[in-house]
Amino acid sequence: MKAVFFGSADFACPALRALVEHPSFDVVGVVTQPDRPRGRHEKLAPTPVKLLALRLHCKVLQPASLQSPPFLSQLRYLRPDVNVVAAYGKILPRDVLHTPRFGSLNIHGSLLPKFRGAAPIQRAIMEGCDETGVTIMRMDEGLDTGDLLLRQSTHIRDADTVATLHDRLAAMGASLLIDALRLLAQGKAEFRPQAEGEATHAPKITRDDEWIEWETSKRRVWNHIRALTPGPGACSWLITEKGPKMVKLLAADFERFVHGKPGEILKVDGDGIHVAAPRGAVIVKELQAVGKRRMLAAEFLRGCPLKPGQMFVSRLPEARAAEVFPEEETSEE
Repeated sequence: MKAVFFGSADFACPALRALVEHPSFDVVGVVTQPDRPRGRHEKLAPTPVKLLALRLHCKVLQPASLQSPPFLSQLRYLRPDVNVVAAYGKILPRDVLHTPRFGSLNIHGSLLPKFRGAAPIQRAIMEGCDETGVTIMRMDEGLDTGDLLLRQSTHIRDADTVATLHDRLAAMGASLLIDALRLLAQGKAEFRPQAEGEATHAPKITRDDEWIEWETSKRRVWNHIRALTPGPGACSWLITEKGPKMVKLLAADFERFVHGKPGEILKVDGDGIHVAAPRGAVIVKELQAVGKRRMLAAEFLRGCPLKPGQMFVSRLPEARAAEVFPEEETSEE
């Protein structure tokens, strides 16, 4: 069976490797996003999928538009039996979806119809879900609305961050993809429609999503930190004796049966910085001031001593925020 693989992000790499290394399948092309400027100096950087595809000696295509006549001609020339899509980053148009005789299969990082959209892994942790998983679906022109073929679930562990859960789901997706393609090749694939009434959505993480809301609950704050670690990071303003400092909280635990004003530092000890939230407290164990490297709490405190009564806050007045921390200094590289 000949396949064209569409992918860009790290999530897609295990699936591409599994497909290339399997003797029953022939990857005749890899379609990935064009190289983009990255970093402070805006040097052009390839996608993770492109880097892997070149190491695996695959033919790489990087169309600016999937609807361009040259790309559509190339795709038809490759004569794939199926398109495989994983974290490509763009919606495939109808002409691309239906070029192969078996259509297009997508690996999605949730148990569809839950968490349709761009950030299913982050949103599942943020929402405090006990489980999530991966789904192999046949793509249509909607956003993750196609018929389901296979699903596999996994428990979301207390120790999970978006990084660990991402890697586990990516490996599961690669294995499930091979099973799905075998069923397709053998004529045994049984697709079923999604239950629209059960659908939820997982929109892309924005800057607004990064800010911790200390007034919610200790568990929601803890989930928020885990969902955005290692990147982009859950943000908060820290009110120090020298003025407000914007920090990213990158590892935390929580404790019960303590009380304080949301965001208030209750104590500082060997476990970390204990910060009050409704129904308990969050223990900040790792954090990063903007422009600095990630640090354990003990190391951070040596350069920025804190004491009980100081505050983490969700927002500063806009004028004060601009004065203390100009926009160009807070932007991501």
